[in-house]
Amino acid sequence: MATSRFLGYLESRKNIAGGVGGLVGLALTFTGVAGPYWPVVVAGLYGAGALIAPPERPALPDFPDPTAQLDELRGDFETLRGYLADVDLPPAAAGRLTELIELLTALLDPGWVTEVLAQDPEGMHALSRAVRQDIPEAVDTFVRTRWWTRLTPGTEPPERHLERQLTLLHDEAERLASTLREAESRRQESHTRYLEDRSKSTTQD
Repeated sequence: MATSRFLGYLESRKNIAGGVGGLVGLALTFTGVAGPYWPVVVAGLYGAGALIAPPERPALPDFPDPTAQLDELRGDFETLRGYLADVDLPPAAAGRLTELIELLTALLDPGWVTEVLAQDPEGMHALSRAVRQDIPEAVDTFVRTRWWTRLTPGTEPPERHLERQLTLLHDEAERLASTLREAESRRQESHTRYLEDRSKSTTQD
């Protein structure tokens, strides 16, 4: 750790500026200007150079771009689909889950929606939460609760909760899809206005 810091300082702006100041001090020494106090002059000019040098600018963190995040989310979605294929659900819940998965598949399809979704952080967060948390948690809770229900008959069937949860998640995904469609529509309208304005400007010229 100390070695890396030392090597980093050697390459820093402060050391380079200080080195330039030190060279100036040596030049003054060789010309006889510094006299017998040349060590103080060299050290002083090195220190002055190091002090006036601009501070080091830390490198920006290398975060993945939105497209890479989408690719990662698609991989997690495929993992989720593999998990769901091994789960036995009641017909009604299975139907709601199928509808939800089909909608998420369309949203994650690497087509026109990718560019729009990549520029919508809230949409990305909602989609990621549904794939990585909400759906697997809803299904896993149902599977565990169903086992306990067999020991305590007469309680509310857990599949009703699962159906409601999947319905809510489907509604949320539909709202996201609607938001993306509206964003794409606004983008198209904006481009149309731009072309119209450019055409008018060209005609006037």
